[in-house]
Amino acid sequence: MSEIMTTPEGVNSQLGQCLKAARQARGLTLKQVAERTGMALSTLSKVENGLMSLTYDKLLQLTSGLKMEIAELFNPVPPRPEQSRPVTARRSISRAGQGQVITTGFYTYTYQCTDLIGKRMVPILAEVRARSLEEFGPLLRHAGEEYFVVTSGRVAVHTEFYAPEILGEGDGIYLDSTMGHAYLNAGEAPSAQGVCLCTSEAPDLYDQLRRIASRDVAPFEGDPPSL
Repeated sequence: MSEIMTTPEGVNSQLGQCLKAARQARGLTLKQVAERTGMALSTLSKVENGLMSLTYDKLLQLTSGLKMEIAELFNPVPPRPEQSRPVTARRSISRAGQGQVITTGFYTYTYQCTDLIGKRMVPILAEVRARSLEEFGPLLRHAGEEYFVVTSGRVAVHTEFYAPEILGEGDGIYLDSTMGHAYLNAGEAPSAQGVCLCTSEAPDLYDQLRRIASRDVAPFEGDPPSL
């Protein structure tokens, strides 16, 4: 059956606009839509540009691949109004050698920009000395996500659901912080250095990280703590 269905030009235009809106709402490119639906990229491009419409079976193929209702292709969702965020004009400068330091036998964390409270991102300078999970202790878990980049030495990253990875100088890893994780020294030097950026919507992220790092409270197991 032909993919083309003769319809008034206005309907073609509306279908194209709705398809584009649905695609963008899902963060997909036309090529990705073609891969998910099995439809030709050229066909999808023509539909989006209002140059052709689709038969009912092709509409079903399209919506099934995108896991959406056919009605969404003919009833455009109005764009959400942009929510303006107030400019806080906050800033903090971190000088070399400054920061709040937590030191254990196996690592040293230097928390930066501690004069700002309620940060959504917590920058940490990390010195990693532990060479085994037995030395390090329980895997760390906390709210949010984080990025760790090695600035000196080699670091072994252990996580709850993946095999360990070795990171060299300049290598980085982005991970879900609620997943158990640990950074270990995998180089020849007594310690490895890195920068860790932790982020979360939790307003007490800094306090939570500081408590966990100092082991004043044991890292939680199972579901993250209520924040």
